[in-house]
Amino acid sequence: MAGLTAGAPTPQSITLHAKSRVLEVVFSDGAQFRIPFELMRVYSPSAEVAGHGPGQEVLQTGQREVTITELASIGNYAIQPQFSDGHESGIFSWSYLYELGQRQQELWDDYLQRLSAAGADRDTPMPPKAGKGCSSH
Repeated sequence: MAGLTAGAPTPQSITLHAKSRVLEVVFSDGAQFRIPFELMRVYSPSAEVAGHGPGQEVLQTGQREVTITELASIGNYAIQPQFSDGHESGIFSWSYLYELGQRQQELWDDYLQRLSAAGADRDTPMPPKAGKGCSSH
């Protein structure tokens, strides 16, 4: 089953901190992460964000103030957040949440570098989408 590897750490608790906009996850191996909603949103594993293969990623901008409005459990292996901008197609497996937590600084650095290369920043609005999208904002 996706998101489950024999012996891999699993969440013991998941707490949404709306005011500070972080998801706190405590794993069975003792690891504890506070993952910013913005990081989750810009690294959503959905095809809309991650694309369908390497080099197809879509740079997400304007997500500094994004919140999680709902959080659904997906079986015993993942969560599916709904973000305040309407994005709701990313399924975050336990292993992916663990990776986001472990690699936060590296991912932030990469994100900021990609923003700079695109001449954007964390507050630059997303360009309008052509065709269908999961956000009407």
